Amino acid sequence: MTVSEDKFTRQTLQRVTPLTPNLFTLRVTRDPGFRFRAGQFARLGVTKADGTTVWRAYSMVSSPHDEFLEFFSIVVPDGEFTSELSRLREGDSLMVEKQAFGYLTLDRFIDGRDLWLLSTGTGVAPFLSILQDFEVWEKFERVILVYSVRETRELAYQSLIAELMEREYLAEYAHKFLFLPTVTREQHPGALNGRITQLIENGELERAAGIEITPEHSRVMLCGNPQMIDDTRALLKQRDMRLSLSRKPGQVAVETYW
Repeated sequence: MTVSEDKFTRQTLQRVTPLTPNLFTLRVTRDPGFRFRAGQFARLGVTKADGTTVWRAYSMVSSPHDEFLEFFSIVVPDGEFTSELSRLREGDSLMVEKQAFGYLTLDRFIDGRDLWLLSTGTGVAPFLSILQDFEVWEKFERVILVYSVRETRELAYQSLIAELMEREYLAEYAHKFLFLPTVTREQHPGALNGRITQLIENGELERAAGIEITPEHSRVMLCGNPQMIDDTRALLKQRDMRLSLSRKPGQVAVETYW
């Protein structure tokens, strides 16, 4: 993919933090002119040794009011982008397209009482951005973050999630938030065990939350494994919950990169 020079800015890599052998976080400077809504993604570019540029879409973890941009990535074995990224060091430059993209934003919903954020793996990224913004807390009475991983060590951003409601500007909303981690391949104290779809089918997810998922009150955002998204959408469709479109508001929102 070729992007003209006027479509991106060059930003400085501030830090790369490995979390597991397969996961890392990435923080770069933010151009003052770069604007985005919580839940959107940016296109990042790295230049290969042969001079060509590889672009990938990454949801922002950082909030719209942060002075930096942070992203959460999986390491793709022999992947073009992450292979090049692994060679970069603090102080190196990274390209960021000037325009943010994506529709996994709160304006997908015109109403609703409870917001369910259902994520797997790095799909938690846009939800962390949404949780750090005022809009979600003013719009919904309850916000439930469901974060599913295979192994406990893959539960990233635990300190951010834990301290979120202790932030002065969000403290008054603490009673609205519920975090439900789930681990699929091992037992973990304090976490549910099983895939999101299984936990919806057997009712365990709703029992843990103390809230039912209904077309009347629930709005659901999905991000992560494509199979999880497809299967969960099918389950929600059985409950008469439909994808929310600009011309036809519904109860479900998903992200489609590129």
